[in-house]
Amino acid sequence: MSSRKQVGKDKIIFATKEDHEVPSSVQLPDAEPSPGLILSTGEINWNCPCLGGMATGPCGVQFRDAFSCFHYSEAEPKGSDCYDAFKTMQECMSKYPALYNKDNDDDDDDDKDDPLEAIANSSDSLNETEQKPIEHREAIESKGS
Repeated sequence: MSSRKQVGKDKIIFATKEDHEVPSSVQLPDAEPSPGLILSTGEINWNCPCLGGMATGPCGVQFRDAFSCFHYSEAEPKGSDCYDAFKTMQECMSKYPALYNKDNDDDDDDDKDDPLEAIANSSDSLNETEQKPIEHREAIESKGS
């Protein structure tokens, strides 16, 4: 059987081979649910990993001011009274482009392309694809007559 020994604040347990042959009877407590961004009290959880450290960075105060303004805003549309807070946050973030660069290399979006150019380049293929459904529709209508 196992033996136990108390040494100061520590408890030392020596387990025998027989102790390990019996399945464990330890019951772990149920995991507490993660509180998420908004706590049950309606307050903002600034420690939420979903904020990605924005609340604690060099512009953390400005971010918290802007986000709080939006969260507690009662204006219609929501947050329309927070323009100055978001402008202040944006000005702060522009001072730290290495941290708050909107054109990160790891983005999947292709923000550098001109959307009008993309539309212009695809206009020929749009015309070709638009023709096919119309021709198909006409064939179906002629069969029905």
